[in-house]
Amino acid sequence: MSESYSIFKAEREDLEEILQLQYLAYQSEAALFGNKDIPPLKETIDEVIEQFDRGIILKMVNENGVIIGSVRAKEENGTAYIGKLMVHPDFRRQGLGRRLLIEIENYFPNKRYELFTSTRSLDNIRLYESVGYREFDRRAVDDELIFVFMEKCISV
Repeated sequence: MSESYSIFKAEREDLEEILQLQYLAYQSEAALFGNKDIPPLKETIDEVIEQFDRGIILKMVNENGVIIGSVRAKEENGTAYIGKLMVHPDFRRQGLGRRLLIEIENYFPNKRYELFTSTRSLDNIRLYESVGYREFDRRAVDDELIFVFMEKCISV
């Protein structure tokens, strides 16, 4: 049985539900480090509201209107910075993350896209590479956490 999912711009009243999804979705990232002390698990509703006010947050809903995925982005100086791409753990490996990523790019046509993930997040890196992102930098946060910065440049 195939379900249908729709993507919309999030509304302010969706932000609490998106933050709860974020806390759930990022448990798998935390498990890669054996540490729940990662920024997505510490983010507050006020921080999400600030991001909402400065950029775009998309939500993916199932046919019952439940938010099962989200991604956010903001543009600065010709680059769209994409972050917090998440899919509910029960709905992963169906191409939904890819759909969200492509959709958020559509809100920023003909821009350079940038995002980052951890070096341990091999599934994320594979997804990003499969839609044209390439690594351009690595930054160590500490002995355990190294971020891989990836970009996708669209030639106009």
